[in-house]
Amino acid sequence: MIETVTAIVVAHDSAAKLPACLAALQRDGVNTIVVDNASEDDSATVAEAHGARVIRNAKNEGFGRAMNIGMRAATTDFALLVNPDLVVDEGAVVRLLAAMECWRDAAIVAPRIVEPDGRVFFSNQSLLAKTLRNERGARWLPEGDCCTPFLSGACWLVRRDIVLGLGGFDEQIFLFYEDDDLCRRVSDAGHALVHVHEAIARHERGASAAPRKGRVFKARRHLAWSRAYVARKWGLPSPIFKIVMTNAPKALLAYVSGRRWRFERYAGSVQGAIDSWRGRTALDIEKLV
Repeated sequence: MIETVTAIVVAHDSAAKLPACLAALQRDGVNTIVVDNASEDDSATVAEAHGARVIRNAKNEGFGRAMNIGMRAATTDFALLVNPDLVVDEGAVVRLLAAMECWRDAAIVAPRIVEPDGRVFFSNQSLLAKTLRNERGARWLPEGDCCTPFLSGACWLVRRDIVLGLGGFDEQIFLFYEDDDLCRRVSDAGHALVHVHEAIARHERGASAAPRKGRVFKARRHLAWSRAYVARKWGLPSPIFKIVMTNAPKALLAYVSGRRWRFERYAGSVQGAIDSWRGRTALDIEKLV
């Protein structure tokens, strides 16, 4: 049993993905807290069956708020923040811990994330990074451990006291860009973020929650809103006009042609931008206030 780490998994209709995620953590001896965001499936029951402690939220609190609940409930020095559609390879957690011992100035370390087709996910851009602008979108991958101004929030090992001391995830954000925002605050506070190349995790992006009518619209709505929110928070140019002008014609075309999924995608982006322009908050949209 790894006594210095507690894994935090936020679940929302994630019953199909939790068994593999939790079994891998259990295999590596990691105690786990599952924060269930008012799932309508058996996520909480599945989590308990796999030995996890379950915190049941009465409402879907969003990713960042739920992660904060889980981190505050943990008592270990380190928290492993894991998406339910991610499976850590054997030994990955130990390698992440070793990296924390090696890189004492690091507040967040993350594994090499491999997608189902074998591609490695590593962001070469970040909206909020001061040193990773990469406007041309050049593609490169690390060949070993490296510092970076942004790490994908799909799997982080964090020093819990530092992250919670910085306020944790911004609780005004319901979904999307909360990892960019926290990486920026960690970096600005003088702490390193480290990619750990020999620690490997398998991630099926976008599979955390089961498909459902309206889910694409909701996700794209929050993506647009959160983009506008973090831009305003960090003094960047507002993306609202561009989001509307890019997505409104596509939404109209999708509606006319009867392509529901595409309509949800583009209309959701437009709605999120309009919500931001009108001054609505994500918490108001989700009736969390």
